[in-house]
Amino acid sequence: MANGAERDSELVVMFSDEELREMSGVKRGLDYIEVTCGCTSHRYGDAVGRLRVFQNGDLEIICECTPGCQEDKLTPAAFEKHSGRETARKWKNNVWVIVNGEKVPLFKTVLLKYYNQASKNANGSHRSQNGRLCHRDEFVRCTRCNKERRFRLRTKEECRIHHDALADVNWKCSDLPYDKITCDDDEERASRRVYRGCTRSPTCKGCTSCVCFGCEICRFSDCSCQTCIDFTRNAKT
Repeated sequence: MANGAERDSELVVMFSDEELREMSGVKRGLDYIEVTCGCTSHRYGDAVGRLRVFQNGDLEIICECTPGCQEDKLTPAAFEKHSGRETARKWKNNVWVIVNGEKVPLFKTVLLKYYNQASKNANGSHRSQNGRLCHRDEFVRCTRCNKERRFRLRTKEECRIHHDALADVNWKCSDLPYDKITCDDDEERASRRVYRGCTRSPTCKGCTSCVCFGCEICRFSDCSCQTCIDFTRNAKT
């Protein structure tokens, strides 16, 4: 009993007992809290998982949609897509936790407090001179139809989607969690692709205002790629 009390005293208090009282599946870790979560598809029903909220703002879902599911480090956006949710790209609305027996969207709970704060701090520390975020749009080529598809990089979530797409050697149009593009859809015209969202010049081909070589928005502590590992390691020193 004494050992259990000693262990509990080492846990970081991220949320009060009052804030978590009615939530299902609450567990406290050394630097995170865990609750039962889920996402509902009209076709497939409820996909259930365990959401971990970390003190640095990271959100991680261990999927339990089926007994043999191996997805154990999903972002909320990836979990939303994995569940088969028809209206993806709104994970804050579509991913829910159980509060007092009812399904409650994440944005209506206290669980996004650290995520929102981390996003706010990252956005504030990586802006161009006119105050706008300076990640320009990027393109990824589909391995099936060979067409390039645009990725907006205005938020950490959008950056993660692009980051994961680049790492996927078999990425295809249908993997986009938004804009529901298929290989049958036309590729953007060349005259349109030159507009990449640079705050300095609309048709910029790459400058210090729109090209980022690594920041809190486009690098991820839960990613195992060498680029993210190096950035996370350097950020801690």
